[in-house]
Amino acid sequence: MKSIITIGRQFGSAGREIGKLVADHYSIPFYDKNLISRAAKESGFCEEMIEVHDERPTSSFLYNLVMDTYSFGYNASSFVEMPISHKIFLAQFDTIKKIADEGPCVIVGRCADYALIDRDDVINLFIYGNMDARIKRIMSRFDLNEQKAKDMINKKDKQRQSYYNYYSSKKWGRADSYDLCINSSLWGIDGTKELIIQATENFEKQHS
Repeated sequence: MKSIITIGRQFGSAGREIGKLVADHYSIPFYDKNLISRAAKESGFCEEMIEVHDERPTSSFLYNLVMDTYSFGYNASSFVEMPISHKIFLAQFDTIKKIADEGPCVIVGRCADYALIDRDDVINLFIYGNMDARIKRIMSRFDLNEQKAKDMINKKDKQRQSYYNYYSSKKWGRADSYDLCINSSLWGIDGTKELIIQATENFEKQHS
């Protein structure tokens, strides 16, 4: 296995769990929350600060500045003037690129597909699910009633959508932003894992 797999996911779709199973199948590194620890270590930001801004969009400005400085190289003066949320975004982007350079892995969320957009060894997936199934999973996971679980799902999805749409040039959850979208409610956790493995093998045959 030579590819890098990125996974966008709806909250409650089991995207993280599925990604971990795929990584375990191939015996390759898996990055989700642990990406925060590495970004903190490499950037000098404290882990708690990155956690606060993790997959949460800034509420206002300097979008063009961020994308311009990231695309064309940011200098010391422009970096100093950036809001902290943008600095953390760039730190995570840099970490994702370094991780990808190290070899095959699975990366969940954090605009990883956009960070690696110039690579040809990346498979970009989006895992979604039926609302009823997602509510049941979140009710069980967090010991919530149905309404609170639904509210949490809507809030988390909105955060992820806003973050992705703000920092990338694509649209979160839209089919043309990814190589493959899978309904985990239809296929189940193990079935979705097997679909991803099959898709990865087909991808590598096509690009061998």
